[in-house]
Amino acid sequence: MKPEHDAGAAPIFLFTDFGLPAPYVGQMKAAIHRTAPAVQVVDLCQDLTPFQPRPAAYLLAALVPYLPVGASVVAVVDPGVGTERRGLVLKGSGIRLIGPDNGLLAITGHRLVDATWAALPDPESDACATFHGRDWFAPAAAQLHTGQPQMLHDLGDIAPVGAPWPEDWAAVIYVDR
Repeated sequence: MKPEHDAGAAPIFLFTDFGLPAPYVGQMKAAIHRTAPAVQVVDLCQDLTPFQPRPAAYLLAALVPYLPVGASVVAVVDPGVGTERRGLVLKGSGIRLIGPDNGLLAITGHRLVDATWAALPDPESDACATFHGRDWFAPAAAQLHTGQPQMLHDLGDIAPVGAPWPEDWAAVIYVDR
């Protein structure tokens, strides 16, 4: 299966609340490189407010228009890690986003042209229940980015979490330095 765009030219971006002093971002990059060693992995943002997917959703939607066509984003702000929630793939405007079904991708889904949603297959049985970013979302992103087959599922009648959130939200979502 060929990638939709030239995956060699477009990077995979990481958007998380992990923080850079910790090893978790590096572990996600390693998981991507196991599957896609030639793909550049770029830190889009790693210092999001921990465990707060809603403000992160609005920031992600503001950043996505500046990404190159063909890019993939692994987005992880996931206070519900280890619970029964879906992993999602959102595609539109030549961009692909992968992350948990907790509202993090919702605002971007409102704004992308021709947005389509799919559910990831469940994580592998040996995936760590507390690190789906490394063991589920990063490998799935690498596989999708390089055109390797994934068994994506239709969402059916269940809308992604955050789908009813308003397009704009009058709140401070990020304080820059």
